[in-house]
Amino acid sequence: MDAFLISTGVVALAEIGDKTQLLAFILAAKFRRPAPICLGILLATIVNHAFAGAIGAWLTSRVAPETMRWILGLSFIAMALWTLIPDEFEEDDARLAKFGVLGATLIAFFLAEMGDKTQIATVALAARFQAYYAVVAGTTCGMMIANVPAVLLGERIAERIPARVVHAVAAAIFGALGVATLLGAGRGLGF
Repeated sequence: MDAFLISTGVVALAEIGDKTQLLAFILAAKFRRPAPICLGILLATIVNHAFAGAIGAWLTSRVAPETMRWILGLSFIAMALWTLIPDEFEEDDARLAKFGVLGATLIAFFLAEMGDKTQIATVALAARFQAYYAVVAGTTCGMMIANVPAVLLGERIAERIPARVVHAVAAAIFGALGVATLLGAGRGLGF
């Protein structure tokens, strides 16, 4: 249960102000059809995070526990620093209208998530907790928690959320996970 809850919380916080959330705002404003946009976000996230979680699970089977502890600890600290850097969004990512609302959202979100903070976080969380399904479900839930309101409320909600504070909280959580991992908090899990 910890893997699910931590994965949900970390990704929901990290996603606020992220380029994929900005993409959700733009798609909502452009298409004004929340149901297919939310479905596209869900499907793209499941596929993307399932792949990322598989990489994390695979890493734990290939890397020595002590080495994995250092890789994960430093990865979480790097994620903390990366979370503090605001994302920029290129409008070209939303120009997929020829695929329809669902297709455009699915393609745009899948591509935008490649190498994104939340995808890297999914890899690290899956490796850290060794609970593939709980992590993928949690990170997917976190993405939906952050993006569905963006789709439903559009830019009105963006003006009311203090993105700097949210990014600082997400960075603190990633940093705490990194320090805890480096100090041996995961030794009971084999690293």
